[in-house]
Order: sequence, then structure tokens, then C-alpha cells
Amino acid sequence: MFLILQQADLTPVTREYVVQAPEIAQKALPGQFVIVRLEEPGERIPLTIADIDRQAGTVTLVVQEVGASTKQMGTLKAGDSLLDLVGPLGRPSEIEKYGTVICAGGGVGIAPLYPIARGLREAGNTVISVIGARSANLLFWEEKMRTVSDELIACTDDGSYGRFALVPAPVKEILESGRKVDLIFAIGPAVMMKFTCKATQPFGVRTIVSINSIMVDGTGMCGACRVSVDGKTRFACVDGPDFDGHQVDWELLLERQRQYLDEEKSAMQKWEQEHACACPA
Repeated sequence: MFLILQQADLTPVTREYVVQAPEIAQKALPGQFVIVRLEEPGERIPLTIADIDRQAGTVTLVVQEVGASTKQMGTLKAGDSLLDLVGPLGRPSEIEKYGTVICAGGGVGIAPLYPIARGLREAGNTVISVIGARSANLLFWEEKMRTVSDELIACTDDGSYGRFALVPAPVKEILESGRKVDLIFAIGPAVMMKFTCKATQPFGVRTIVSINSIMVDGTGMCGACRVSVDGKTRFACVDGPDFDGHQVDWELLLERQRQYLDEEKSAMQKWEQEHACACPA
């Protein structure tokens, strides 16, 4: 069992958990992930690590409620425990001194981007962060990202806060300005990463994405997380989750992510029915 030491609501659908996991905290590096299981018959949930405190022996996880399992996790509070927390899994992000790096984060992707941006800045890079969400009430960690960035641009899809823009737009504008950019990290929904890569490809700037495809065991045995990269089959759990976004077959990835929509919808409806509030007559 892994004790939840702190819990915070970042947005109406996004929760932050600081979990006691000293062995994972000692070994985890930016870009790696864990797999969480809430109960014995429960689903295995892959979550990229959002922060690490080696001294305290904790890892921070940020979860967006998008399905039955994440809805269930959203009910947990400080003092509750996770049944399983397996990790760190996957390959760490490549943290080196490159020069100027853009860190682009969309939605819940801002959370795993934070330790990467921090690591890049500590390595001596100039970090330009572009973060965005659908609306102001879904944007989080702006101040945390500002502390690890030399420049920060916040934007929302509906213009309710910051720039009225999707994340790829400011990234493209920076490149169009002629400013030298040596590397780009983009983390967020697959469609956001796809269009960020489309925006950066004409400029020839390497763009690293974090592929959060469907996972089951997280060890490469099941093959569920396969993704086509440069025409070759790769597994996000052991070969990634970071890949060169210009080599990812985005259409295939998006198609694979949609293959269990009916089952996910059914599970969500069942969970909501089982946990519906009893309203007074």
C-alpha cells in the first residue's frame, strides 16, 4: 500500500497527489512513469511522474478524470492509500544542454512537462514554456512552470485567460520570428502533440513528444501500447514514452486511442450510476 500524504484539487477535474514511495523517488527521473492500481480487480492506470522529492521519499502524480478509473481515483483524499504503485517505468527524458528549448504543454500534459523543464533549466538551457488549456478553469501550475522557465506564454482555447490560441500557435510564432530554437518538448493530448509537430517540422527543429498510448502491463509483454515510429513498431512503455514526434504515425495512434471508446463510455456510465447521489424528494 502507498499512502497519499497530500491531495489538492487543481481544476474541477484535475487532482494532485503526493504519494509516499521512497524507493521509486530515489530512482525516478523526468519523463518516467508509474502504473497505479486502486484495488484488487482494478484497472492499471499509467501516470507520468509530475514531481519527485528524493529527500522526502515522495512522488507527485496529477490525474485528470476522464474515465471510470480516474473518476474513482478522484475520490481519494490524504490518508487514503493506493494498492499498487509500480515504477519508475519507461526511459527518462534526454536532459542535456542544448541551448534554447521550448517546452509546450497542453492540459494535464503540463504536469509531466514540469520536471523536464526544471531539469533542462538546471542543465543550463534557456527554457521557453508554452502552456495551455481549453479554458481558464482548466489551466494549472502556471506559477510552478514560471519558476523553471526563462519565458512563459499561457493560452486558452476559448480566450478566457492569456493568449487566445491553441498551444501550437505560439510555438510556430517563435520559430517564424527567426529565433534560434534547438529542441522542443511537447506533452499533452495526442492531437495537440500532432499539430505541434506539424507546426515545427517545416523549421527542422527536433520535437520530442511523450506518447501516452493504451497500456496494460507496462513492461512490453502485452503489446497494447505499440506505436509506429519511423515505420517501425515501438512500445511506448519500454521504448518510450518519449519519441521524435516528426517520426510518429499520428493517424494510426489516434485511431488506436479510439478503439475502446464504447467500453470506456460503458464503464463510465456504470460507475456514475453506482455512485449517484441520493437526492431528497
